[in-house]
Amino acid sequence: MSMPTLKNDLAIMVLFTAAVLSAPLWLAPIGADYPDLLQKFAIYGIFAVGFNILFGLTGYLSFGHAAFLGVGSYTAVWSFKLLSMNVLPAVALSVLMAGVFAYLIGFISLRRSGIYFSILTLAFAQMCYNLAYSVLTPITNGETGLQLANDDARVIDTLFGISYDGLPSTTLFGLEMTGYPGFYFCAVLLILGFFLSLRIFHSPFGMKLRAIKSNQTRMVYTGYNTKPYLLTAFVISGMYAGLAGALLAVTDPLAGAERMQWTASGEVVLMTILGGAGTLIGPLLGVGIIKYFENIFSAMNVQQLTEMFAFLPDWLGKIAVTLTNPFVGEGWHLTLGLLFMLIVIFLPGGVMEGMRRIAAIPRKLKQRAVPKPTPATEEK
Repeated sequence: MSMPTLKNDLAIMVLFTAAVLSAPLWLAPIGADYPDLLQKFAIYGIFAVGFNILFGLTGYLSFGHAAFLGVGSYTAVWSFKLLSMNVLPAVALSVLMAGVFAYLIGFISLRRSGIYFSILTLAFAQMCYNLAYSVLTPITNGETGLQLANDDARVIDTLFGISYDGLPSTTLFGLEMTGYPGFYFCAVLLILGFFLSLRIFHSPFGMKLRAIKSNQTRMVYTGYNTKPYLLTAFVISGMYAGLAGALLAVTDPLAGAERMQWTASGEVVLMTILGGAGTLIGPLLGVGIIKYFENIFSAMNVQQLTEMFAFLPDWLGKIAVTLTNPFVGEGWHLTLGLLFMLIVIFLPGGVMEGMRRIAAIPRKLKQRAVPKPTPATEEK
């Protein structure tokens, strides 16, 4: 890696780290500074960053990444039940287990490409969902979900003489992973995950993945066996999903089969496309938009809208409330759907494409302001 690239990566990481760690401050004006939502931003950010390594770099669209999210959650809860309430063993085991599942599913699914690959991953995810929901109930506790109990073994905690009164909370060496401590733990892992993604994007491995997306057939003709690269990207992406699943269990020690449903896989696809697939920041922007809509817009009601439009005359305020009410509360999906439709139609590259176009406006205006040389001027 060249020195300019290293300097650029360092600058990106400094800015990204500062933005993530200061999120409670700059998200406060829009009401998104409470810990639960911040945790969701960080957790699903990890999920989307990992998914982008597969879809954004190789063009292989997986509809089954929710399977690894669920595997990570179940593994973490079992770690809390059997080993310790410390989050580090749970996170490590979840990432490892998700990687194993990703290798097995990817080894079979990557025998096909295009829509056939997508259908295979969707089929595997639905198989995992049904297994967790009804077949493997001794392991997953079926539709009730896997939860903590007072009589759990917790071998490591018992070995060190750690006892709990009632249901325990997840901890990091005694620090409870609730509220802002839970967010900052997730935020640190998001920063590390983003750093790994940045290095992959700017590495020879990342260039090979882009070449596969550009023209896989030509890669094969030049002597490259593309399957190991694709499988590696699939496993790394699955491990990111497993980490996100583990963090969901860290912040709320519960694992259910619903985390493996196809809707969860579809959500990360929407996040990535909405923000900009193949870009570093795009998937995170998609996460922010969708989770903000899900948690803020869905909670709005007529009273809040009335207060929002109180500065208008009464008759105009009533019209504004009537027009906007279908798009908030239970209708927030309608707003998201319209936004997604507009993005796909006018900005195929997602929000990041829109930001690039806006950033290019001053340069275009400057170019237009410079007078073009006339033939007479050229002769002189």
